[in-house]
Amino acid sequence: MPTLIGSVQRALRLLEAAGSHSEGAPAKQLAREAGLPLPTAYHLLRTLTHEGYLRRAGGVFLLGAAAERLAGGGLQQKRRSMILDSLAHFRDVVGAPVYFAVFREGEIELVGVSDTPASPAVEEWADFRATGHAHAIGQCLLAQLDEKTRRDYYDRHPVEAVTQYTVRDQRALETRIRSLGRMEPVTERQEYALGTVCAAIPITAGDTAATMAISLPLHQEERLLYVVKRLRSEVGALLSTLSFSISI
Repeated sequence: MPTLIGSVQRALRLLEAAGSHSEGAPAKQLAREAGLPLPTAYHLLRTLTHEGYLRRAGGVFLLGAAAERLAGGGLQQKRRSMILDSLAHFRDVVGAPVYFAVFREGEIELVGVSDTPASPAVEEWADFRATGHAHAIGQCLLAQLDEKTRRDYYDRHPVEAVTQYTVRDQRALETRIRSLGRMEPVTERQEYALGTVCAAIPITAGDTAATMAISLPLHQEERLLYVVKRLRSEVGALLSTLSFSISI
């Protein structure tokens, strides 16, 4: 298996996120969309700006001349823009932050997030890729994998407490995963972020494990099942035309 350079992968995700916003986006939004901790994103954004791949104007980052030379026809940007536009549609319909993630090359990848100032997304305070056992997105993706692939993930990212509500060990997590019905939503309560409840639904995207999810503050917990049911209905009606799989 080829050696992958993590810093390069992270920089590329930031470039893709920046490229999806024709009028630019602030560092915090780009970090969230790229699935990166904010300090890491700041470091990479400074480097990319210095090298000409990004430029900063009015507090937002836009693609720079170097990136535009590489972009060519910009097909990837168009695909990502389609996803983000679709997530914004779902967000407005269900009235909650909406997430889209896939399991790719052995890791959980948050492809896009759409939220509003009034209903912000969950802040990534612990490495999202390494804590799949603790959040609904990760649990939903893991449930779609075979046992060998899940074991490989656990070997690299052991099950451990993120909050006092996190599933206590790998055995308990596997019991939960095996109890899930096919296409059943996965819910979690304060397992990744205190004061937050989340739900995720599996998405059919070719052979790739994928999911869409929503989050709500704890005091709105009674809305969770209704909102995720609404999301599932909306996704089911539009998935074929939105064709998320083209981005995978």
